[in-house]
Amino acid sequence: MSYYQQAFDVTSQPAWKALQEHRLAMQDFHMREAFLANPGRFDDFSTASCGLFLDYSKNLVTQETRDLLVNLAREAGLAEATRAMFAGERINASEGRPVLHTALRRPMGDSLVIDGHNIMRDVHAALAQMTDIVGRIHNKLWRGYNDKAITDVVNIGIGGSYLGPELVSEALLPYTQQSGVRCHYLANIDGSEFRELTARLNAETTLFIISSKTFGTLETLKNAQAARTWYLAKGGTEEKLYRHFIAVSSNKQAAIEFGIREKNIFPMWDWVGGRYSLWSAIGLPIALAIGMANFKDLLSGAYAMDCHFRNEPFES
Repeated sequence: MSYYQQAFDVTSQPAWKALQEHRLAMQDFHMREAFLANPGRFDDFSTASCGLFLDYSKNLVTQETRDLLVNLAREAGLAEATRAMFAGERINASEGRPVLHTALRRPMGDSLVIDGHNIMRDVHAALAQMTDIVGRIHNKLWRGYNDKAITDVVNIGIGGSYLGPELVSEALLPYTQQSGVRCHYLANIDGSEFRELTARLNAETTLFIISSKTFGTLETLKNAQAARTWYLAKGGTEEKLYRHFIAVSSNKQAAIEFGIREKNIFPMWDWVGGRYSLWSAIGLPIALAIGMANFKDLLSGAYAMDCHFRNEPFES
């Protein structure tokens, strides 16, 4: 059985023990002396790929440190585990699942067959669904119950369904000016946060995204019900609820029972961990904030880094 399918103590490896000894030997390391002794230290301990530059020359590291770390990676079987992850093997031992957030970034035309099914078709079908809805909202073709264009989007989620999209949207703030859509994030079950947010919104022009893999998370459902109640209290109707609520979930039936139309439900697969889910339809608020073209560029950049991680030697 491969190590990543059972408990594994990396601290028992010889390379780990060698690193412990090396750490003691580095007690008298001085950065200034290291640069004086090696004028090429910056070149030796910096690297670039995929438009990113990493300078680690100002860290507690020598050539021996790096060699020992690379040895540890080899002893731990990192190359084998990397290959297994990209191949779709069930490396999530506790849940017996593959770990395939990297598939969300792979280009159209790629094939990845899991249990006889090519999941890349599903990935790109969801991406096409995202492209359609983002285009309609940005072009003011998606209208609220009073036929007014959507101006605000509220993402209701928790954990990875909330933190990832919010982080990326904030990091890419300079790209948000062009969309004309304001995105908000709601995770706190405390009603005061919901009231403060909705006090700034118009129900006629607000769209809610309920992001929940199971559509059963307590905090998310409480906020979703509060949003539904607020929408109805502001003049919205059950008949036109579909114009103001969409969902990202693997539990399609629960979303439909909430009142969301089936075509407005985006898929979420069990082989995507919550903390990595922003690359899926969970990233819909990101796409709405920065535009679909920029979101696809984000996917492309992640794919480039996946290739770097997968193909470059550990030393790089």
